[in-house]
Amino acid sequence: MSERYDWLIVGGGPAGMAAATGYRGAGGEGSVAIITDEHRMPYNRPPLTKDLLRGEMGEDELPLESEDWLREQQVSLVSGRAVSLDAEAHEVTISGGRTLEYGDALLATGAEPMRIPVPGADHPGVRVIRALDHVRELLVRVGDGEPVVVIGSGFIGCEIAASLRRRGHPVTLISDESEPNAARLGEEPARQIHNWLAADGVVLYLGAEVESIEPGFTVTAGHAHVRAPVVVMAGGVAPRVELAVSAGLELESGAVPVDAHQRTAKPGLYAAGDVAFAQNATAGRHLRVEHWGDALGQGEVAGRNAAGADTVWDAVPGFWSTIGDEVLKYAAWGDGFDDSRFEDYGDSAFTVWYGLKGAIVGVLTHGRDEDYKRGSDLIAREAPWR
Repeated sequence: MSERYDWLIVGGGPAGMAAATGYRGAGGEGSVAIITDEHRMPYNRPPLTKDLLRGEMGEDELPLESEDWLREQQVSLVSGRAVSLDAEAHEVTISGGRTLEYGDALLATGAEPMRIPVPGADHPGVRVIRALDHVRELLVRVGDGEPVVVIGSGFIGCEIAASLRRRGHPVTLISDESEPNAARLGEEPARQIHNWLAADGVVLYLGAEVESIEPGFTVTAGHAHVRAPVVVMAGGVAPRVELAVSAGLELESGAVPVDAHQRTAKPGLYAAGDVAFAQNATAGRHLRVEHWGDALGQGEVAGRNAAGADTVWDAVPGFWSTIGDEVLKYAAWGDGFDDSRFEDYGDSAFTVWYGLKGAIVGVLTHGRDEDYKRGSDLIAREAPWR
């Protein structure tokens, strides 16, 4: 006989945890379970490439809640990997053949790190960081003071490079971008990130496309041949949509389309976090974001609605990044920009404003928290660029 839950959450990340909290907070009294394939309490993931990798935080500090919270909120934690979802029968099957029935369910399956399509990228010695086990495996593999190559200059790549330097490793960062995060942020703030990394001792090979990763490892990028015993790839992520596809959901922009209430096209089935292509009530259009805070927000919206509330996702997407000692705060719709303005406040503090079609659509700050807070409001109001 299968088990049944009124609110079944597939995924133990931020969206899944917030969905359980949101359900109870909105008065949901039904049975609740979270399915997680990591066999541990949902935990805080941003420190993986920052405090934890630097050795400044212990694993015991990562969990979002204690196991007492499960008992207090009457939430069951189910260890296993969901392998299929029957949206018509309202059933989820997990590894080992166990079947769970649900009244309502949430897909919060997150995303998987991508590997660039070059020879050697799939070698088991080429590491990625997305989960706690990835950090553990990396630290076991890399010896004291051994050199590391990081491929990718997005926020995650820059965080990993700076954190490994703090651990005393010679680090080389290779990217096909002209400057770190230039495509997203523009040249001037990207040069600031470049300077921070260089000041920490990270060697940068920029504008160099990786051609191969040979056993050993030697990374070939343009005219550079960089040898290191450990390679870490930070080439972005792709939504984990296998379960959604098995449920008969059609994808859009590589993710699961949902309305502003986080509802999918299947009755009783929601999606939130990295796997969702979500309608934002303020923006008036669908967005796909990969930010921790937005996964929390979408998960809470889904949970509250499953409990009978009427809540929409309407926040301006945003996140923080810590590169060495430097903290950047960024909020934007993510559609790009056609104009930008860099404001230098001295003593390394700055704000960058982004405009598109005459409206403010993004803000990046360093040492200017007041601009970050004000910026989100200006973005939401579609404040004029000039």
